[in-house]
Amino acid sequence: MLFSSCIAALAVLTAEVSATIFYAGVAESSGEFGVWSATSTPGTGLPGRFGVDYSFIDKKGIDTYVDTNHVNLFRIAFLLERMCPLSYGLGAKFNETHFDLYADAVNYITKTKGAYCILDPHNYMRYNNPSQQPMTGSVIGNTSDVTAATTAQFGAFWGELAKRFMGNEKVIFSLMNEPHDMPTDLVLANNQAAVTAIRKSGAKQLILAPGNSWSGGHSFTQSWAGYSPSSSVALANLKDPLNNTAIDIHEYMDSDFSGTHKECASSGPAGLKDVTAWLKASGLKAMVTEFGASNGTQCATYLTDMLNYMSSNPEYIGWTAWAAGPFWGTNSACCTDSAQWGSLEPGSKASDGSPGMYETVWLKTIQPLLPKKLVWSGMSSVKGGALTTKPKH
Repeated sequence: MLFSSCIAALAVLTAEVSATIFYAGVAESSGEFGVWSATSTPGTGLPGRFGVDYSFIDKKGIDTYVDTNHVNLFRIAFLLERMCPLSYGLGAKFNETHFDLYADAVNYITKTKGAYCILDPHNYMRYNNPSQQPMTGSVIGNTSDVTAATTAQFGAFWGELAKRFMGNEKVIFSLMNEPHDMPTDLVLANNQAAVTAIRKSGAKQLILAPGNSWSGGHSFTQSWAGYSPSSSVALANLKDPLNNTAIDIHEYMDSDFSGTHKECASSGPAGLKDVTAWLKASGLKAMVTEFGASNGTQCATYLTDMLNYMSSNPEYIGWTAWAAGPFWGTNSACCTDSAQWGSLEPGSKASDGSPGMYETVWLKTIQPLLPKKLVWSGMSSVKGGALTTKPKH
């Protein structure tokens, strides 16, 4: 009887721990496509042809993820240079045609399908030349670069974008994808300008704030020449009057944490250990908006350990795996050493016609560990909300 009671208590505890994941799903990558230039020529592919050079989502793919897989979160990439053309400069003036196309994708996810959506400016804290991302473009806020957009302009951009989505409680504002090779204090200054502008607009939704060094969780508490202070030291000073900001973390499991290699060599739990301790000590939450691994059997354990780690540590409120997207074709977004094994897009195929990574990685390894209950209603929040199975439409 006593043993049975212990087992029952353990089951309840396990359910409570796993319930710390409120939002879970996949990143949608294709909105940043179509700008590559071998000669780094500014303006290449801008504004681009929607549906030819770039796109945001395939609605049928979203349907599959929500209706069949029961995910409640998507992260949609876009380029600042398309939203705010170079002729305007970064700020509150948008290309309205481009905004409407993006808003259509966001609204399909949030209003038609009832899921949550992360807005993802996929710019590496740079603006004006995405022709060889992630390295080209002027660092936002770099006062020694006369061509760089200012911190104030970055704030103005976010104030405008937040105002336009203020009435959509299922939107999440991710301030920037993977800042790198810049002063960490400037990352903080840009983050703070954006948070201040978002709250001034009246928007109350969840904000995700990145650190430096590609948003890497494994390096978040570290500092070295060119990356000083650490992201943890800098972002401890970030202020949100609504206390509805979480830390945005990326963590890959290959040898250099880049997400480009097929061999898994870096344990997710080991890589996140120090940042998890910092989050706990600071009373903060985080969302891992990029992680992934190849479809090799060797990587399945790494992915399983990563997903279980996030579910068992209440500092993590959600995740999006990298990546699906309508324009990947047989190419792979992650972890293949350039082999064409397909992507996480439903229906994806490898170059040899075999099943793509949606089947070999998502369905095989990730889907079984997707929480059965997630948040399906209410304002996006670090505190989550009522956990339920997917509502029937």
